[in-house]
Amino acid sequence: MLAVGRGAAGAACSPFIQTARCYARPVRRKLKDIPSHLDDLPPTMLKKDYASIPVINSVDDVVKRLLSLEMANQRDKMKIKIQQLVEKVRRSPSDNGSFEVQTAILTAKIRTFEEHLHRHPKDKNNRRRMLMAMDRRNKLLAYLRRVRYDVFENTCKQLNIQYTPRPAYSRRVTKRWVVKKAFCVKVFQEARKLKAAERQKERRKWQERARAAKEKQAQSEGTPV
Repeated sequence: MLAVGRGAAGAACSPFIQTARCYARPVRRKLKDIPSHLDDLPPTMLKKDYASIPVINSVDDVVKRLLSLEMANQRDKMKIKIQQLVEKVRRSPSDNGSFEVQTAILTAKIRTFEEHLHRHPKDKNNRRRMLMAMDRRNKLLAYLRRVRYDVFENTCKQLNIQYTPRPAYSRRVTKRWVVKKAFCVKVFQEARKLKAAERQKERRKWQERARAAKEKQAQSEGTPV
């Protein structure tokens, strides 16, 4: 009877235990539809590897659909997107490595990383890659801004980039930093005093040598000093 009572009590508590278990489960949040920078690519556009083949116009519609962006993965779409951005800023048809082209390639990669991190904010590896790409792009834009400002403006306009120059270096003033700076200044002043004394000593030696050489020369010539 006691065992049966315990079993009945356990069965009576099971709904509460089940409620607690359900409460402890992580809530699956519905992901928001984040607009992608690849959405403006038409689905009927062919992939980069098949667009330049002359026989592609005579193939079946099913084959065209298989070779179009409708059935393509993100890597194939990225190739088309990078090609479009590069065409906007390149200097000539054979330009594949100028600062503008590198900026366009990095811009496409950065936007892809941003979309990925919106869906997976804890992906530290891709966040690190995005920050490295952003730092590289800022260096390229800073060089263009310093050397060829017209090209810099055109690149930012065509790629829709808002460039913000780096702020001047500033250090947070703390008590430890103030004490350390005062100590460094004191050491520098003491070193200057020692160097000044040594310099004065060397100067006196040179003056004595010059005076002795002058007296020796005067004695050899027989003229009084």
